[in-house]
Parts: sequence; C-alpha cells; structure tokens
Amino acid sequence: MSLFKARDWWSTALGEKEEFDQGCLCVADVDNSGSGQDKIIVGSYIGYLRIFNPHPVKPGDGMQAEDLLLEVQLRDSILQVEVGKFVSGTELLHLAVLHCRKLCVYAVSGTLGNVEHGNQYQIKLMYEHNLQRTACNMTYGPFGGVKGRDLICIQSMDGMLMLFEQESYAFGRFLPSFLLPGPLTYSSRTDSFITVSSCQQVESYKYQVLAFATDADERKETEQQKLSSGKRLVMDWVLNIGEQALDICVVSFNQTSSVFVLGERNFFCLKDNGQIRFMKKLDCSPSCFLPYCSVSEGTINTLVGNHNNMLHVYQDVTLKWATQLPHIPVAVKVSNLQDLKGVIVTLSDSGHLQCSYLGTDPSLFQAPKVESREINYEELDREMKELQKIIKESTKTQDILPKSEKDYDDLRITAEVSPNLDVDSQAIDSEVRAEAVPSVTVKITLQSRLAVQKTKLSICVQPPLALTHDQFIFDDIESCGSKAVALSVFLKGNCPPAELEGDAVASYSTPTDLNPEGIPRVAQCKFRLPLRLICFPAQPSKTANHKLTIDTNKPPVSLVNLFPDFSDQSDEDQVNVLGFQFLTGSRITLLASKTSQRYRIQSEQLEDLWLITKELAFRLEEHFKKQNSKDFTCTFSGSVPLQEYFELIDRHFELRLNAEKFEELLSERAIQFRAIERRLLTRFKDKTPAPLQHLDTLLEGTYRQVINQTHPSRISYDLFYDNSLRSFIIKCLKEFLTSVFNKLVIILNGGTVEDYISMTI
Repeated sequence: MSLFKARDWWSTALGEKEEFDQGCLCVADVDNSGSGQDKIIVGSYIGYLRIFNPHPVKPGDGMQAEDLLLEVQLRDSILQVEVGKFVSGTELLHLAVLHCRKLCVYAVSGTLGNVEHGNQYQIKLMYEHNLQRTACNMTYGPFGGVKGRDLICIQSMDGMLMLFEQESYAFGRFLPSFLLPGPLTYSSRTDSFITVSSCQQVESYKYQVLAFATDADERKETEQQKLSSGKRLVMDWVLNIGEQALDICVVSFNQTSSVFVLGERNFFCLKDNGQIRFMKKLDCSPSCFLPYCSVSEGTINTLVGNHNNMLHVYQDVTLKWATQLPHIPVAVKVSNLQDLKGVIVTLSDSGHLQCSYLGTDPSLFQAPKVESREINYEELDREMKELQKIIKESTKTQDILPKSEKDYDDLRITAEVSPNLDVDSQAIDSEVRAEAVPSVTVKITLQSRLAVQKTKLSICVQPPLALTHDQFIFDDIESCGSKAVALSVFLKGNCPPAELEGDAVASYSTPTDLNPEGIPRVAQCKFRLPLRLICFPAQPSKTANHKLTIDTNKPPVSLVNLFPDFSDQSDEDQVNVLGFQFLTGSRITLLASKTSQRYRIQSEQLEDLWLITKELAFRLEEHFKKQNSKDFTCTFSGSVPLQEYFELIDRHFELRLNAEKFEELLSERAIQFRAIERRLLTRFKDKTPAPLQHLDTLLEGTYRQVINQTHPSRISYDLFYDNSLRSFIIKCLKEFLTSVFNKLVIILNGGTVEDYISMTI
C-alpha cells in the first residue's frame, strides 16, 4: 500500500447485483441522537434502504453486525435519499425517499435494547405524495425564506418542477425549452433553483418567479401561456458551459455562496449571479464530486472522483492531493464518524461502500526473504540451448515478423483487358434496351513462385456490370507454374455503373513443415474497363440542364488526344467538343476551352455527369504523367448541386413508396382472383346446375385489373434506376402464369374437377 492510496477505515459490500447512483448516498444524524455523529444512509435501485453506523475496532476492519442499524426493502426503486426538516410542527430531522412515482418521508428512531443484541431501529412513515409524473431527482431547502423547516422540489422526466410544502402539494411549473432533465440544486442565499438544461446551459429560476408563474397542472404551449393568467416563467440568469453536467452543488462560506458544476471534462465555480469565478480542466473523465468548506484552512475544497479509480482534492484550481480508490465512485460525501472528522464516504455503482481518510501511515508490509539455493549452471546452459533451438526453428517456419512486399510474391495475379471490344458480344440476359450490348474480354493470369494449394479466384465488378464467370477453382499449382482464364464483362442493368474498375482476388494456401494444411494468403489486383463498354460516340448537344466546370493548372489538351477511341481524327470540330451516349439512352457533352484551362461536362441528368468527369480527370492525369508533370491538379470552384441531389433522393423515395403501393394492390387483386376462382369451381362441382351470378364476369374483370397493373406503361423508373418494382411484377406474372398453365395441363390430361379444385385450394 503506497502513500497515495486511500487509507481504508471501514468498508462493506451491499447486497448482490444491486445498482446505485449519485443520489443513493446521504450522511446525516438521521435518528436525531444529538451526539454529532453522522449515519450513512444508502438506497438502491432494487428498493433496499440501509442505515449504517460504523464502529471498526481498528482501521481497515470490515462491517460488524452491529454496524447495520436498519435494513428494509421498500416496494419501489429508490432514486434519491435526503435528510432534512420535512415534517411540520417539529425541527427534527426526517428521511425523504424519492421513488419513481412516489415521495415518502420517514422518521427514524431507535429504542434501547434490554439484551446483548443492542439497540433496535425502525422507520415510521410520516406522509407520502403520489406523483402524477415520473420523477428524476429532487432538492430541498427553506424555499421563500421560511424558518425552521425544509420544503422539497422534485424534477420530473418531462421537465416539471413539483414543489411540496411538507405534507401538502404547493404547485408545479414546467421549465421552458425543456428536453432532458439535468442536475438540480437550491441556493438559499438567492432563493433560487439552479439546473443545467440539455442545451448545456446553467439556468437559475427565482422561487418567487416560480410561485407567481402560470400554473402547470396541464402542460400548455407558449402561446397559450401568454394568453392565460399569470406570468411567464423566465430565468434569473443563464450561462452556457458548452458541455453536459453530471452534478451541481451550492456551497456557502464567509457570507458568500458559490455554485459548483461538474461537467464531462471540466468543473466550474460560479458566483451566485452566474458569473464564472474559475474553471478547471480535468485530465480524466469524472464520475462524481463534492465541494466542502475547510474550516481549518478557511477555503472551499473540492473532491473529484474519476473513472480511473482516483479521488482528487482541489483547492480552487490547484490539485492538493490525489489518492487511489479500490473502485470507481459514483457518490462521495464527507462525514463525522466516531469522533473522527472528515471521513470520506464513497459508493460505487455495484454497492462497494467505503469510509477512508487521506493519511500517510507507512505500509507495514515487508517482502519475505527469498530462500537461497545453489545454481546449477550446467542445467541452465542445457535449457538455454534447447530454447534457442526452438526459437531458431520457429523463425524458419513461421511468419512472426511482417514480411516485406517482395516476400508476398508466392502467387502473382495480373489482369489484362482487351483494347478492343468483342466481335461477338458475350452479353447474357442483359436488361439494356439497346440494339447491341457490347462486351470486353479480360484475361486473368496466376503465376506461382512456390507450390500453392486450394487456389480460388474471384472476380468482382461494379453493378450493373456483370461477368460471364466470376469464380474459378484450381487444383494445386506447382512451383513456377501459371494458370490463365478468360472472361467477358458486359452491362446487364439498364443504368450506368458508378465506376469502371474491377477486382481480381485469389485466395490460396502455402504449406509448411509445421502446418501441412498451409498458411492462408491472398493476392489481389485491379483492372480498369474501357469507357466504350457502356457508351458510344454521339453528336454533342448544345443545351443541357446540368453543367459542371473543371479547372486545371495546365494548358488545355485536345479532346482527340484524350479520347482517341471516341473521336474522328478527320473531324476538326472534335478538338474542343465531344459527345457521349450511354447505352441506357442518356447523352453527355464534353467541351474544352480554347483560351482558358477549363473543361465543361453537361447533360440532361445530374447523375450522368459523374462517370465522364471521373474518366476525364483520370485521362488528364495519365496524359501529364507521361510528360513527367507531377504538379497537375483538377479543381472545382462552383457551388455543389445539393438541391438537385436532394431532389433525386426524394424522387427515389417516392418511387419506393409507389413500389409498396403496387405490391399491396397486386396482392389484393391476387387474393380476390383466387377467391372468385374457388367460388366458381365450387359451382362447377355441384351436380345440380346453379346460376353463376356473374362470377365469370367478375373473374374476367379481376384478371384484366391484374394485367393492367402489370402493364409496362404503368412502370416508371426513378433517376437512381431502381429495378425492385419491375422485378416484383415479373415475379408475380411468372407465378400467376405458371399456376394457370399447371391447372390447364391437369384438365387436358384427363384430370377431374376435384383435382383442379384441390390444387387451387
């Protein structure tokens, strides 16, 4: 035990699996013994109320049976316990217990025991208040300057201050602009309530202002409060501290009072008019604090507990002492116990209650002497050689240190994209509504330096691009061996992709002597697809709804040199203007300025600008890189088209809702169709002919409604090309037509009406 550890005077553990918080601890002479010794009152969230009077035989002893004066389980959770003059007609101290929906005031008394078991303590309920709102915390004091008694103020979870004049309810007021409850305290010097709102502001409200403000029996809006009788609830002063508060406390000393606020990173000392007296930035996250008056030093000290199990003692902003605690304190108090003044009482959230002091008694622990024995150097030398041998073998066969980049060349993967499109397109099941959908061949080569096994090659491209093959599995590849595969990439969805890059990833294992199964490895390479895969040359357009201007720091480059695959060398007009048309139908125009260093991309749709803009920046970088120019930059100085972007999102969301609407409507029509079908087949099953009652007409009308709902003219695509609605409609049509076809096959093959009905049902 070092000098900087808190000296344990008395400690105990409260219950099992109980929870506590900062309002669950209180110290006072609750039984009015008059001896000047405090009792420790602890309440838990489970509902246990305990009162302790520690009497250790020697410092550091645990709890004795007689130290626990009272233990009772209440029916409700205990949020806070306070001791004050809460009963009218007497100035004796009573115990106030705050529950979620109830406030109870008890009298604690003890009777002398006639046997060796000692005194007996019990609590008597003096009165209780049932709360209409869920309580959060409370404070007490001589509100309004009353003498000889304390009134109670409870803050609810919805921002209402409920004031009780002992046995009777006085009034309730809602705090303005309330969101979440914060710590609450009362200043008797200024007769005001001080709290910290969710706006990170310290706010002060006069008691007289609360008393004469508009009644808050039912919460009203601000405009209604202006029209009703009474005055608006206004703040006396407000201070923004810029962080949430954990606790707040008022300390009076030398005819002055100070407001202490514990924040998440700082603690503040304010004057009673809201001005900052000083603040201290904390090094650790605090958990609780307690300002107290030091009579001997004539100053105000502050105990601050943090989440590093430390308790700091500050005098103003100066750290005077730091001590180690065995737990994280959530509540701290200073009390007088057994003629020992200034005992620090701390409580953890799990129920560790400890009374300690900041003494400097030296530790009496001495390390035991180590038994001397003769050293066998030969045995140690033999053991050292064996360990060195194991380490040497381990470094040979296992990868302990990270390898350099060249050590990972056990398997090298390369991708080669054909410069020309396929003569015969390999596009399969493409949804693009174009005359021809091109494809391009990509050749992937695996070259192994060592023997590898369990090789699996995966190729991935950005949707809506698709592959003819996306996975390949190889047997063991021998040392210095190679494998090559070819595949085709094409545009499958009816929308342009976000990028034209693809990834090829190969996973494999390299066997070792200690691990025959092999160590898993991964090799990866990227490849870039040609722009001609998704668009083709077109006539430039002079008008466009959306335009984007790119600035560069280099002279303009001819578009014929940048896009040789899209330009005609004989056409001089294409030097400064070029047209692109996506396979989906959109058209984009690219212009290069003759005099300035600018390029403009324009299109009818905002989302079509991105791909050409990215391709332009990529080709400009490659062009100037070949000229050994390293300072080339592209910039955009215009305003970001956020409004158009948000409109696209709104349109996308609207069509999502329409998709759900179509889904519900098709489901209703399908249920109706099957119900009519059952009724119609039941009529056919009857041996006695009966009129159809227009069921055939209703069936035909329902069928036409289903067909109309799935007609392509009713399907619309948003600007994000969401195909979920169309996929759902195709699925419904397939199921519907398959069901009808199967039933017709049964009847044509000689099946009975009963078989038809049973299949329908």
